[in-house]
Amino acid sequence: MPASPRFDNSYARLPGVFYRRQLPIPVAAPAYIAVNQALAEELGIDGQWLASDQGLAVMAGNAVPDGAEPLAMAYGGHQFGQWVPQLGDGRAVLLGEVIDRDGVRRDLHLKGAGQTHFSRGGDGRSSIGPVVREYLASEAMAALGISTTRALAAVSTGQSVERNQPEPGGILCRVATSHVRVGTFEYFARNDRSDEVRVLADHVIARNYPDLHAHANPYAGLLEQVIERTASLVASWMLVGFIHGVMNTDNTSIVGETIDFGPFGFLDEFAPDTAYSYIDRRGRYAYNQQPAIAQWNLARLAECLLPLLDENAAAALEKANALLGRFRDTFEGRFHAGLIAKIGLAEQRAGDIELAMSLLDGMAQQRADMTLTFRRLGELASNDYEGDGPVRDLFDQPETFDTWARNWRQRLQTEARDNRQRRAAMHAVNPAFILRNHLAQQAVDAAIEKLDFQPMQRLVQVLASPYDDQPDNAGLAMPPASDERVTTTFCGT
Repeated sequence: MPASPRFDNSYARLPGVFYRRQLPIPVAAPAYIAVNQALAEELGIDGQWLASDQGLAVMAGNAVPDGAEPLAMAYGGHQFGQWVPQLGDGRAVLLGEVIDRDGVRRDLHLKGAGQTHFSRGGDGRSSIGPVVREYLASEAMAALGISTTRALAAVSTGQSVERNQPEPGGILCRVATSHVRVGTFEYFARNDRSDEVRVLADHVIARNYPDLHAHANPYAGLLEQVIERTASLVASWMLVGFIHGVMNTDNTSIVGETIDFGPFGFLDEFAPDTAYSYIDRRGRYAYNQQPAIAQWNLARLAECLLPLLDENAAAALEKANALLGRFRDTFEGRFHAGLIAKIGLAEQRAGDIELAMSLLDGMAQQRADMTLTFRRLGELASNDYEGDGPVRDLFDQPETFDTWARNWRQRLQTEARDNRQRRAAMHAVNPAFILRNHLAQQAVDAAIEKLDFQPMQRLVQVLASPYDDQPDNAGLAMPPASDERVTTTFCGT
């Protein structure tokens, strides 16, 4: 048989306080739900091995390949603003690290692999529903060009888990460039373990930010880079209407990747105060709160790094605040540039941000579908109002769009691009297909109720090319019918 993945496990070489050694717990009758052969090739993993019984056994946690050093990572976190001193991998095992074909170190992480030291009374397993949701979400985000963890494989376990009722179990093999979180730093800093904070920071710099070794203060450079990546990440979420749902510090990646797809959702109607998570009753993590929450989480990271920024406490605080102050400018710069591109402008001029924001205001007031509004806008001509129907019909009061469109067309007349060029540019940034909540729920329901993975597999195929017109799948681009609407999503633990 072909060789299994080649591991080189830097996290396992850290002191034992950072993790607990933990083997995955075998399952009864594993079977593949989905295998990501393209990602396997990217990781340098032999696709023939991955598809084999040997590969399935590893993805299910029934076998540990040579070189892997499975462990459960320790971390804490602020959950809904409240400090929780110990969380950790309660239902996941870091199988090990592989170096991909670009020389990038990538974690292989089994979610739903059984109880660990950090399970806090839970069974350490996952229902098949969250496995389907995360596989779909992570691959959809990757295809949209958004920094994210990835899904290498989804497995059914052949045994049930007890939630509100018995449900079939599943395991997801998640891939990330790091599973270190803001909460990992907090776990040590808030227990006055400054030596471990330095060790962790040195590990992250060596693994994920090696260029910072030349920085005057690598730890200040680390904070700066994490702030920039996180600001850019949240801007990319906002531009496609993504709501993470549970932006706790333990779900905030130190490398700026979307991590821990739980009660996430995508906006249908553009309602900025939307919060889908069933536990987010006050809207802390609503769509329009995500930039502020990200900055709040980064402030918690800055607190952990203060002793490394400067020996003088006042100077360290001043440096941290200066770096945190850049978050808003970075976020707004990325978000505004994205909005300008979404409305088809090749360059930003005075008044353009106001023009773009006024469209969002009108969409919010008139309950227009976010994805369809921007996608269909690209089909309109710069000098012909006759074809506006598909967009204006999305607004409760179409006159709102008419007023905006007049101003938009006046601005388009000042640019050199023709309609064909502008259409191509707009379609490259405005997806036709997103993982709409009702479609994700239909795939989950089919998996749980019937072990039917056809809806999931169809979505995987369609969402792999979100910016392409796909006439045969046009129905999957449409918003939900009234009886299909999903207003609440769940974390799946």
